[in-house]
Amino acid sequence: MSYDDVSFPVSIARGASGGPERRTDVVTTASGREERNSRWAHSRRRYNVGFGMKTIADVQAVVAFFEERRGRLHAFRFRDHADFKSCPPAATPAATDQLLGTGDGSATVFQLVKRHGTGAREHVREITAPVAGSVVVAVNGTATPHFTLDAATGRITFLPGHIPAAGASVTAGFAFDVPVRFDTDQISINLSHFEAGEIPDIPLIEVRP
Repeated sequence: MSYDDVSFPVSIARGASGGPERRTDVVTTASGREERNSRWAHSRRRYNVGFGMKTIADVQAVVAFFEERRGRLHAFRFRDHADFKSCPPAATPAATDQLLGTGDGSATVFQLVKRHGTGAREHVREITAPVAGSVVVAVNGTATPHFTLDAATGRITFLPGHIPAAGASVTAGFAFDVPVRFDTDQISINLSHFEAGEIPDIPLIEVRP
């Protein structure tokens, strides 16, 4: 995908609305019972940043950002303030927050993930836009600096001589953004209505690598 590694204005993102979306087919039988089938293995997030625009300066910032991205053409980073850390929002990421996997003595690359829920219905979300400088990693609970991060994919690679041993748990903590694009090629704002409190509709949609 065409991706610009730049962030949507964080102050405006803080006031945006939105969250995860799933696609489920629901069929009601003649007896009134339901049959349900999930069409997507993973959720896709949608946002409306119009709710975060409070001033004319905010309008100008969003229009400039929209023009730079050429509308829907180029994806970018977006900070979802409801879910942007490996830990609760008020906490500081720790190296033991999220289980990435278990070493086998030869694997060097592990994908950053965030786990939602527990047990059989646990959902594992791949994190592909970590915030550089925020990622901390541990092997068997002991923090290690011996890794590199690909901030464009969310993959960490252990350096030679520091590959996790077989059975060793690999965990990480981090902050992250969501890769998104504008879901419109037009921004329409009536300033008189905006100043009267009308919220413009400016949708974003998550993109997957």
